[in-house]
This record gives sequence, structure tokens and C-alpha cells, in this order.
Amino acid sequence: MADRIHPDQDFSPSPSAQREDDEVPLSLQPPPTKHSHSHSPPVPPPGTYVIQLPKEQIFRYPPPPHLLPKIHKQSPCTHRLFFIIYRPKSPKYSVDNLSIQGFNLTSSSSTVSPKVNVTLSVHNPNSKLSIYYIHGSFISLSLSFSHSAEDVNLCTGVLPVYYQPTKNVTVFKTVLTGSDVILSNNLQSKREIPLRLNLKLPVRIKFGSIKTWTIPIKVRCDTAVDKLTVDASVVSNKCNVDVKPW
Repeated sequence: MADRIHPDQDFSPSPSAQREDDEVPLSLQPPPTKHSHSHSPPVPPPGTYVIQLPKEQIFRYPPPPHLLPKIHKQSPCTHRLFFIIYRPKSPKYSVDNLSIQGFNLTSSSSTVSPKVNVTLSVHNPNSKLSIYYIHGSFISLSLSFSHSAEDVNLCTGVLPVYYQPTKNVTVFKTVLTGSDVILSNNLQSKREIPLRLNLKLPVRIKFGSIKTWTIPIKVRCDTAVDKLTVDASVVSNKCNVDVKPW
């Protein structure tokens, strides 16, 4: 017959058994003295938990930065070698048309908010290199009176993102806008109104299946129109290109 357990029966361990369970084996080493030179770790402050792991479970520390594997970057020698082998030619730019709006110089107000539709031709003369015009471009149009006076900024805009293949001429249109521009009323009486179109164009060159790093192109077009109207005609146009591959 199975033994029965009664709740009122006292099953508390005997003093001898409890003493055996509570006993903790003591170390035989003597306690360290004040002049002991033991290398035991310092006692952590209260509230600090110290966890010791086996060596095989400790994660490796990352190496210092100077020992990390270096990413292969294109060196200046590689850049120069590329230009020596392929001998790329700079793109050619030309201002074809400037349709100017917002200039009412006959009114009493001397401030205008111009809007200019720019038609620009871009010629890629290279037979092996194509050009990617990427984001980050900037175009500004200003009045250029003389070398001594500062230019008067009229309006700004951006160039569309596009891909230009080899031996290609691309004609694109972009809109430049401005506001609260102060001008003199005698501009309309001039036969030629000098303008300056500045372009900052980030591009990437492609040869075969390889694309280069981002190359900045700066273009300055000194042009002139006969009047500041929608049907204005370009009477002079000269563009200088500055390419800095590295």
C-alpha cells in the first residue's frame, strides 16, 4: 500500500540534516593581509554584475582601424592612366536660344521676377566615351556689364538628368526663375544686353562597362541678346569649359 502524506505531519528537516545542507566548504587559504601582493581583481562596486565566460565563448574584438582591410580606391595614377589611354575630349556647349519673360522695364517699378527658357546644345565628341549627367547640377543666368562691375544675378535652375551616348548632340530646354531683381530702366535701350550663363555639372564617364568617379564640369557662356523679351535673339555666344577629373 502506498504511503499517505498528511498535511499536519511535521516534515521539517532535522537540525543535523539542515546543518549539512547549509554548510559551505571553506577555503584553506589564509585571508590576504594589507601587505599582500596578490593579483586578484578589484571588488566591483555595488550593483555591478561580473560575468565570466570561457575563452571559447568570448567574442573577438574588432581590429584597430589601421589594421582593417583597405578598400581599393582609384589612385591618381589610375586617373591619369585612364586619360592617357582614352584621351577624352571635353563636351562642347552652346546657347541656342533665350526666351525671356517678366521684364517690364517701362513700368515705374525697378524690380522684376524673370523667367527664362534656355535652349542649350551639348555635343559629346568622343567616339568611345559616353556621359552621364547626374543629380546635383546648378545653372545661373546673370547680367554681365563689365569686368569692373559685379554681375547681377537674374535667375537659377538645374539641368535635367540624362545619358548622352558617344558622338551625340543633345538639345535640351530648362527653365530658370528669379524674383525681386533690381534693374535699371535703360537696359531696354541697349542694342546688345550682355548675359552670362554659368553651369556646374557633375558627370560620370562610361567606357565599355566601366563608369568613372564623379567629375565636376564648369561651363561659362558669355552671350548677348538683342532685347529682354520672349522673342529675343542670341547675337553672340562663347562658352568655356573647365573639367577637373581629379
